[in-house]
Amino acid sequence: MRCPFCQSEDTQVKDSRPAEDGTSIRRRRHCNACGARFTTFERVQLREMTVVKTDGRREPFDREKMARSIRLALRKRPVAEERIERIVASIQKQLEADGAEELSSREIGGIIMQRLKDLDPIAYIRFASVYENFRETKDFQALLQSLDG
Repeated sequence: MRCPFCQSEDTQVKDSRPAEDGTSIRRRRHCNACGARFTTFERVQLREMTVVKTDGRREPFDREKMARSIRLALRKRPVAEERIERIVASIQKQLEADGAEELSSREIGGIIMQRLKDLDPIAYIRFASVYENFRETKDFQALLQSLDG
């Protein structure tokens, strides 16, 4: 594992334990070159998945990209990081369990929207405004009416 501080490959694992969500291993590492300590997480990946974007481009599924978009929607909302991590792990597990090697970005976005709708209405609106590419205030009004009704 390369040190994120000095880029040296001379690192050692000092401690390993299951992460709180039980789906990954947390490893504390030490860089022998610069002395820095850092943490890495190791997760099981059942299969390689490809995301098909709306314009037809294909790119490898990136768990961290999905996590960043969820965290951005939940920014400054009263949701613990552990809960966010469980949601991300759950969505990834659902996508892998479906067995498809190619996933549409619309499908992934729809799953994220449903989870956010159940979790936090403000985060849901934030995510939906980007996902659905809102252009006018009436787009927000229609979404808010669907939440109320």
